[in-house]
Amino acid sequence: MIKLATIAGSDASGGAGLEADLKTFEEYGLYGMAAVTVIAAMDPDNNWAHKVFPVSEDALRAQLETIFKGVGPSAVKTGMLGTPYALELSREYIETYKIKNYVLDPVMVCKGAGEALNPELNAALAEKLLPLARVVTPNLFEAEQLSGIKNIDTIETMKAAAEIIYKKGGQNVFVKGGAKLPGQSKAIDVFFDGEKFEIVEAALIKTKWNHGSGCTVAAAICAGLAWGLSPLESVLRAKKFITESLAHSFALNTWVGPGNLSSWRNAFGEQVQRA
Repeated sequence: MIKLATIAGSDASGGAGLEADLKTFEEYGLYGMAAVTVIAAMDPDNNWAHKVFPVSEDALRAQLETIFKGVGPSAVKTGMLGTPYALELSREYIETYKIKNYVLDPVMVCKGAGEALNPELNAALAEKLLPLARVVTPNLFEAEQLSGIKNIDTIETMKAAAEIIYKKGGQNVFVKGGAKLPGQSKAIDVFFDGEKFEIVEAALIKTKWNHGSGCTVAAAICAGLAWGLSPLESVLRAKKFITESLAHSFALNTWVGPGNLSSWRNAFGEQVQRA
């Protein structure tokens, strides 16, 4: 059994964060572990307003000891870190245990929460985690923060951001969210390996129930790498996975709804097998 881990926030509603990661790992036929960095809760009496509660440094280190020293993952994904010590501990364990298949999902905001969480961490994330990542998966907002480009609103600016992020240390850069570009009729993302750009596109699934889609894509890429796929192959398979998931998305309540990750089984007949 291939084992992998996520270091991420817990979403109490179950649609994003480490809950989405573990569901994705399971759909790929892998064994997932999780270290909780923060707990995100939502207020149903205040329009689903987000509240974020960090886990203590000692508790986080104990979880990482369990995962890295006690079990040993083949691949690791980080999501919402939320605190300087979560970032430092992630770097420490990924480096110490020489994790090659590391996916950095540079989560900087809860969906629907508005401004970036802990913007002071952005520079530290780029400096300390980006060079360790085999694949980094920023959305448009995160790509703007990491690249310094103020307004990513075309495929060309997505490419420019990917190139800047690559030069800052990312081995492979996957800029997500091109469906939000003005006038776009397809779900377009940009992959850059330092030499060649790949435009990764699929049908645009028009749904507002997309909670956790970014987490899911990064987790699927991590799972692909754990199976032995190349970064590009992992990205292409993750794109199929999230497209199928969003095509069967559903409402949890008035405010939010996730994709249906198990719809992958119906579309492709069985869980993902080794390529």
